Amino acid sequence: MSSIKIKNQNMGIISYYTGFIILIVTTLMIIPILTSLLFREWNPLLDFIISMSISTITGLALMLYGIKAKKSKSNIQWKHGFVVASLSWILLAVLCAIPYRLSGNTLSLLDAVFDVMSGFTTTGVVLTQDLDHLSNGLNMWRHLLTFIGGQGMIVLALSLLVKETGGAYKIYAGEGKDVELVPNVKGTARQIWKISMVYLIIGTAALWINGIIIGLRPSSAFLHALYIFESSWSTGGFAPTTQNIMYYHSASYETIAMVIFILGSLNFGLHYAIWHGNSREIYKNIETQSFFATSFTASMIALLWLSKIDAYSDAVMGLRRIIFNILSAHTTTGFGSVYARQFALEWGDFGIMILIIAMLIGGSACSTAGGFKGLRVGIVFKGLIMDVKKILSSERNMRLYKFHHIKDYILEDGAIKSSAIIICCYMFTFAAGTMLGTYYGYPLSESAFESASITGNVGLSIGITAASMPAVMKVYYIVAMYLGRLEFISAFALIGYIFGGIRKTCLSKLKH
Repeated sequence: MSSIKIKNQNMGIISYYTGFIILIVTTLMIIPILTSLLFREWNPLLDFIISMSISTITGLALMLYGIKAKKSKSNIQWKHGFVVASLSWILLAVLCAIPYRLSGNTLSLLDAVFDVMSGFTTTGVVLTQDLDHLSNGLNMWRHLLTFIGGQGMIVLALSLLVKETGGAYKIYAGEGKDVELVPNVKGTARQIWKISMVYLIIGTAALWINGIIIGLRPSSAFLHALYIFESSWSTGGFAPTTQNIMYYHSASYETIAMVIFILGSLNFGLHYAIWHGNSREIYKNIETQSFFATSFTASMIALLWLSKIDAYSDAVMGLRRIIFNILSAHTTTGFGSVYARQFALEWGDFGIMILIIAMLIGGSACSTAGGFKGLRVGIVFKGLIMDVKKILSSERNMRLYKFHHIKDYILEDGAIKSSAIIICCYMFTFAAGTMLGTYYGYPLSESAFESASITGNVGLSIGITAASMPAVMKVYYIVAMYLGRLEFISAFALIGYIFGGIRKTCLSKLKH
């Protein structure tokens, strides 16, 4: 087969599956359309009809372009899977931003794309204006985006496949997930959604009842409960009001949300194992061990520091705010029980540093959480201990070292190396974001805080993220959120594919 045919075949495969994912995700605009109809919001209704039409045409056009490659039954390669995942995220960020821009609640298309990427990546920082007066249709859409993003757009699309293709796992892995709950990818995707939907019913009901108890009207309490659950479970941090979780003035509401976002930050494989009677996985798993060790340590140090500087005179209120914000940071949820500027004014540089570390570590791999994940922290830590033991032990001792993550794995140098590389990528992205913030005149500690929140897909803000910040920072933050959520490899594959194609085209022209 000629190089041109191979190139067209590759483009066809990528185009078809990218179009399929776009079509599935944008079909969900039916939900805000029905919401707008229910509340008689005619302008938002028209916005979503226009947006869904554009998105559907785009998805169908991409599928039609690639239908020939699909029918040829060519094998989906790893490069196809990674490129499909990364490309579909970029296109969906633009298409799903159309209703934001049409609503007039964002100052530019860039701001609209920023908020959609923040939702998809479950980051939770916002540039949307007049948040307290958004239409019900748009509020439903923004929280739906973060809920979908937590599970993954690829996971959603693959769960709706009529017949699983041989390369489905390669597309699935391109979204930063590798957990296999059942032997096939379609079944795994459906199990992930089954777990999420069961928690959706239970969590929304608990928040709804609590909302009524604290004084919200039943209809309003239901919508708030749905929105807060979607943001909690997806560790997304979006809220329907500018006051975020503080709007409810309720310790019980915060506690329910905290339980949900801790559960959301745990690996779907862990949920599946516990649901099927393997409760020992809670304390045997390397991720839960790592999470509870780091979250407990961070909470204790923060409590000691903030009591030392007398940040909160009311001990109960201080305990409530400290524990909530530390766990919100560590699970990369981004709900804030204090205002943005209070982190800078009350927590001090040491308190900010604790939050930065918690945000960068993040939650579990193959969960809805961001950060470089407790699994990688645990593997690198155990690798360090292993190397020390090897140095101190006899050369004849050929002991195998293991770690437990759903099942036992041999701790090999390859696993340690790959974990360390991803952690280094996160740290480089964090450092670059910090430097960019300081370049534009923001204080170092505040720039580092915001960069850690963006890189770790957290959503807590110290006040830097705003519609007035430089456009260059908005673009960088979009890229950093995107890289952090896809865990770099898929995005690197897309860049390599694009530049590899450009290079081949240039060489071909030079030969002629």
